[in-house]
Order: sequence, then structure tokens, then C-alpha cells
Amino acid sequence: EVQVVESGGGSVQAGGSLRVSCEVSGFSIVDYAIGWFRQAPGKEREEVSCFVSSTGDTWYDDSVKGRFTISRDNGKNTVLLQMDSLKPEDTAVYYCYAGWLSPSDGLREVWGQGTLVTVSS
Repeated sequence: EVQVVESGGGSVQAGGSLRVSCEVSGFSIVDYAIGWFRQAPGKEREEVSCFVSSTGDTWYDDSVKGRFTISRDNGKNTVLLQMDSLKPEDTAVYYCYAGWLSPSDGLREVWGQGTLVTVSS
């Protein structure tokens, strides 16, 4: 069974940095995507970044482009999201997901429980 666990959230002042981690276990799929969504209080969930293993492509929402960097931690089943120049509007619960295409079941997604990032002004 695939399990996704986020860590690294916390509280920082505006302009500061945090690095959140997404560790995936029970996962042996070659072609996959691992990414991050966030949900701020009173707002809809939005995707902020994604990493695609087959191509090494990365994607960022315009709201975080140039400030956030997603990367794979070599040698570990972990994807990192480095968040720099944080703004109060980045405050949210950040959720990691792992997605892949199953030949028999189609699109599969497993989500973590989230880690809270709070950015104070």
C-alpha cells in the first residue's frame, strides 16, 4: 500500500524560507508524478507544483514560480519543495500526492495528510 507523509511545515516571517518534504513508501512505479497542493483557510485547494519522473519536468503555479523549487532527493523516495521569499498568502496546509497510471485501474492518486505552513507579516 502506498503511503505519503509530509513533513517540514512550520511558522516563518514573510521573506523567510521553509522546506517541506514528501516521503512516499510502498511505491515502486517507474513513471509517476509527485506534487503539492495547498489549501488556505476559506479557499479552494490549488496545485502549486508537480514533478514528473519520466521526463524530469517540473511545473509551478504562477503564484509560486520563481520562489518555490521542487526536486527529488536522490537516493530517497522523497520529493522536496523548497519555499523561498514566503508571503503571508502562502499560508496554507500543504498536501503532497503521488499519482500514476495503472494499466488496469487507470489514474491512481494517494495523498498525504498535510503539513501546515504559516507565514506571518
